[in-house]
Amino acid sequence: MRLPLSGSLRLGVGAVLLVLGVLLGLAVSRGVDALVHPGRTTISQAAVVERLQTVAKLITTEAMVRDVVTYENTWLGSTKRSLVIVTGKTLVGFDLSVPPRVGVRQLDRHIALTLPHARLLGVDIVELRTYDESRGLWNPFHPADRDTIFLLARRQVAMAAADLAVLQHAEQSARQLLSGLFAPEGYSVDVSFEPPSQLAPH
Repeated sequence: MRLPLSGSLRLGVGAVLLVLGVLLGLAVSRGVDALVHPGRTTISQAAVVERLQTVAKLITTEAMVRDVVTYENTWLGSTKRSLVIVTGKTLVGFDLSVPPRVGVRQLDRHIALTLPHARLLGVDIVELRTYDESRGLWNPFHPADRDTIFLLARRQVAMAAADLAVLQHAEQSARQLLSGLFAPEGYSVDVSFEPPSQLAPH
């Protein structure tokens, strides 16, 4: 035989149900993931972009390049020539000052990143060594010739870096680096690249 609930007991049961309802509402608002994995960090799309922008320019590959530069200039039938061995360091990577495309799936903790293809970010000329130089009868070398040789050397080092497939190596390195960047929070990262690839440094 069931006894009717007294007013105070009915009020107490109502209060308990109200508290349970509030707790359930908080749990839902924080997401089921917080209940299943308490204390686990959740990364948002904005957080991914912010973390990438802290590096601004992600340089993933450095390559030392050595090449030969031949300079020749003729004026009024008088020719001057120079043979120069250039050694340069190329910096290859990704300019992240413009945010890449980011997609985050919280259900399986997956981040999809779409970056521009790797490109040459800079060239540092380490050494210019002249092996042969001949001046014309009335066409001597001037400082402007040295400047031209330097620019030719820089351009040739940049083209040699492309031939060495450092761009592909940089993209492989980026995949590894970015996977490790978010691994501590338990996220997997898929990196893809958008064409076209640009070789010329800014």
